[in-house]
Amino acid sequence: MYSVLTNDRVIVTDEHAHNLYNKRYYGNLTETGLELSFIEALFLLTRAKIEIFDKKENQVTIEDLTNIVREKHIFSHYLVYKDLRIRGYIIKTGFKYGSDFRIYERGHAPGDGHSNFLVKILSEEQSIKVRDFSSYVRVAHGVRKTLLLAVVDDEYDITYYNIEWTRP
Repeated sequence: MYSVLTNDRVIVTDEHAHNLYNKRYYGNLTETGLELSFIEALFLLTRAKIEIFDKKENQVTIEDLTNIVREKHIFSHYLVYKDLRIRGYIIKTGFKYGSDFRIYERGHAPGDGHSNFLVKILSEEQSIKVRDFSSYVRVAHGVRKTLLLAVVDDEYDITYYNIEWTRP
């Protein structure tokens, strides 16, 4: 599938874009084509599902796009995205909930209902204020979702913590 690299996304412009969106729930379908985040595009590129070209028609390699993801400091997000996609989850942005991703259970899709989980990604060395942590939990509980805390260590291993709000 032919795709074009822009400053902030990758756009799939051929007729197969609808299949990626309608069957696999990648990206956002717009008038210009299927808009993919760099994370989604890298995942699809490593699986040989798309080919990406820059504005000068040079082919973008996996290494090229990985470097862009690293420069934007979202490599840990890519690792979590890849891990969850391989496990069969559908992943969408969690921006409006103050999280990194929202995920749908296997067999469910964005059009079929609501996501079940919000994912917040942290590195092993990253500290988090209790007030911020509390707000993540409170928002997840308020929208009836489970918060998954994904912690990525220095070896790129991911540990998931299921966080729930309880009343004493």
